[in-house]
Amino acid sequence: MANTANETSFFQDVCKNFDSAAQFTNHPEGLLAQIKACNSVYRFQFPIRRGNGFEVIDAWRVEHSHHMSPTKGGIRYSEMVNEDEVMALAALMTYKCAIVNVPFGGAKGGICINPKNYTVAELETITRRYTTELIKKNFIGPGIDVPAPDYGSGEREMSWIADTYMTMNPGQLDALGCVTGKPIALHGIRGRKEATGRGVAYAVRECVSFAEDMAKVGLTAGLEGKRVIVQGLGNVGYHSAKFLAEFGATIVGICEFEGAIYNANGLNIDEVFAHRKNTGSILDFAGATSFKNSMEGLEQDCDILVPAALENQITEANIRNIKAKIIAEGANGPTTPEAEEIFTEMGGMIIPDMYCNAGGVTVSYFEWLKNLS
Repeated sequence: MANTANETSFFQDVCKNFDSAAQFTNHPEGLLAQIKACNSVYRFQFPIRRGNGFEVIDAWRVEHSHHMSPTKGGIRYSEMVNEDEVMALAALMTYKCAIVNVPFGGAKGGICINPKNYTVAELETITRRYTTELIKKNFIGPGIDVPAPDYGSGEREMSWIADTYMTMNPGQLDALGCVTGKPIALHGIRGRKEATGRGVAYAVRECVSFAEDMAKVGLTAGLEGKRVIVQGLGNVGYHSAKFLAEFGATIVGICEFEGAIYNANGLNIDEVFAHRKNTGSILDFAGATSFKNSMEGLEQDCDILVPAALENQITEANIRNIKAKIIAEGANGPTTPEAEEIFTEMGGMIIPDMYCNAGGVTVSYFEWLKNLS
């Protein structure tokens, strides 16, 4: 799934942001080039049996920087995943770990499938085969490269990875440290599941606590009564909305791939979640206006917008329609560099992804330490 000339390169966007920051340093050009470069890119294919036939799966694991060991980053299960995206996400992991002072290099993985199209048994086969391929090339291990959940994966997949690694490395005392985001029963850590969303809420709460900064964007200090739209009702989006509401914000809009809903008086996140579980969609939620086009939901009236789904959601095409004063990047790379520039010129403020969503890797570090000891 190579990018065409007309598509935005996510990795190039990350490099642009790096370059804009690097101009304020005195580091030599060669060193900056080394920091930007992906050290190892492993692209591979493997077959699985489906029914009476076979299917070939595309997969990647990228280790961006070995300046710290092990490298660390999630595995994305998505039919939209490609090499450029995995390289970009790996680079963001390097910078994210550096910002929150977690001693990991950045890495990322991707498997090009839509998990909804596979049975649990097939997903287990894919995950275990992916892990085996990483083991063969020395791309996984407690001191080498430690995967974690990402879009389309969770505790279940991490438990399959841990079990496969332990089977292939009998007697290794720290084998469970080969992956984080595991269930508690497999020596995971409490709070990991909600860590990224909780971190987003903390980042927003800190940001709006400074009256001087809020005055510049036309808002008062404090979260109380701030109107928030959240894109994504997955793990990060749900917990971001949940904790922001607990801190006093009002969730007025939620966007998902099937559409968006908006209620200026506020939405109960748990009731919306239950509605979607029962009906398969957030649309037609009682008391809310529904939008068939999910992107319309981002453009409704609010103070804070939390894109917590995928990258490149806010671009030059729609940034001028965004009414929020603050964008808190719960997802990785949801705003393109061009859109960021325009939004800043419009007087808006962006809480960048590599800080805003670093709660997940922070708690993953504690899980990894627990498994080593």
